[in-house]
Amino acid sequence: MTSSPLLPSRTAPAPAHARWSPRMWGLLVVLAGNMLIDALEVSVALVALPAIGTDLGAPLTTMQWTITGFAVGFGGLMLFGARAVALLGRRRVYLAALVGFAAASLVGALAEDPSLLTATRVVKGFCAALTAPTGLAIIATAFPEGPQRNRALSVYTLFGAGGFTAGLLLSGWLTGFSWRLTFAFPAPAVLVLFVLGLRLIPGAGEENGGGPPPGTTDGDRVGRPPGPPPGNRAGRPPRPPLRRYGFASAAAFLAGLLALVQGITSVPAHGWADLRSTGLLAPAAGLLALFVALERASAHPLIRFEALRSRAMIRSALGAACLNGSYLGLLFVLTHQLQSLAGWSPLRTAAAFLPAAAPLVVTALFSGRIVARFGAPRLIAAGALLPFAGYLLLLRTPWPPAYATGILPTMLLVGAGFVLSFAALNSQATSQLPPAERGAGSGLYQTAVQVGAALSVALVAALLTGSVPPVGADPAEFAEACRPALTLVAAVGGLGLLTALTGLRSRRTGPP
Repeated sequence: MTSSPLLPSRTAPAPAHARWSPRMWGLLVVLAGNMLIDALEVSVALVALPAIGTDLGAPLTTMQWTITGFAVGFGGLMLFGARAVALLGRRRVYLAALVGFAAASLVGALAEDPSLLTATRVVKGFCAALTAPTGLAIIATAFPEGPQRNRALSVYTLFGAGGFTAGLLLSGWLTGFSWRLTFAFPAPAVLVLFVLGLRLIPGAGEENGGGPPPGTTDGDRVGRPPGPPPGNRAGRPPRPPLRRYGFASAAAFLAGLLALVQGITSVPAHGWADLRSTGLLAPAAGLLALFVALERASAHPLIRFEALRSRAMIRSALGAACLNGSYLGLLFVLTHQLQSLAGWSPLRTAAAFLPAAAPLVVTALFSGRIVARFGAPRLIAAGALLPFAGYLLLLRTPWPPAYATGILPTMLLVGAGFVLSFAALNSQATSQLPPAERGAGSGLYQTAVQVGAALSVALVAALLTGSVPPVGADPAEFAEACRPALTLVAAVGGLGLLTALTGLRSRRTGPP
């Protein structure tokens, strides 16, 4: 889940029959192509995990960082990234993020140490946090309001929804040759997008046909902290004070999340009483508390705390975190079961996951109509119920599981859940916020989604490692050892369902 609600724009509507110039088509190719790569990075490491672990000699609690590292980089630095884009400009940051993403892809493909591979995943997550929402903002100003912008958003959304599915298939195929190809292939594609972007991505004052949007003095000022308009006689914005970037807050939040994930995964090996576990969990809590204190004391906080007063925002963020976290946790467990225990190939494993990933691609263009027809609260509740039922069904499936009667029904239920609730959660998250707060609210929502994924996968990896049976156990005992992790997945899904049901109650009693 890497897309976010569109930032409001005040550009004048364009005629429905107007045609795009080749430059506008090229710009959309760059933005949508990068969104595809950002989205597939969420799934591209999943089915490669067993091969990576075998090659690098790393346990599950270490290899989970290939998933959680990207999520922590994305969610942990999303708010800081939005500030950097606002202060430095969309074009500059977008192009720099493309170069960083390509470099991290190449380094990760050559990594011989799990720590280096993890670092590249965090960097790639940060780069995705810079480009995914910025791409939406560029569309909002480069494409005229009305049918033209709606068409561009449809293409962008379709590529984003298809990225997860594409990542599964591509990773399953490439891992059959080498898992390193799974991490290397984005580099040349992103470099091509960078070369095109040098000519096509608009800078300040170039959006919307050569001029800034009406009512603004700089096309890159959307989301800029309150203050006097920047500028000087040379036409260049002055360098803003360092404190406005929020470096201290961003560092505290990122370090807190990294320590929290590492502390969780250290418990199976060292126990709760060991400093190698509590020595990370306690500082994690302190760093996250420091982040809140820094934000409350800052004149230019990264978080707009006004957004947290909206119950709709809180319900949506928690519900989306549970939906995304339980789904990735499920795929993490099943990848371990199907490849390490049942001996499936990576490509066969990827194909087994398609019924959960593909439905969202097919219905992405119609999601807005579905929300308008049935209302977000109902769709969110139904979308939380179906995956929860699938998790319970999988818990009752004996080992070895028959795909048609065990795994496939769960995949279909999870896929249906995403079809119903993915767009509805995005829509509801900012529905009760003033227009000026929706951009900041969207960043907060996406942060919660990624943090939920990181914590769920870390907990699942810890439970899988802590429940390993003794040497010589038969496959059924190894499969039974996966039950605590699957139970956690179901519990996270159940929390999402309870959160969604509170939304139905609030809808009956009054506005959130």
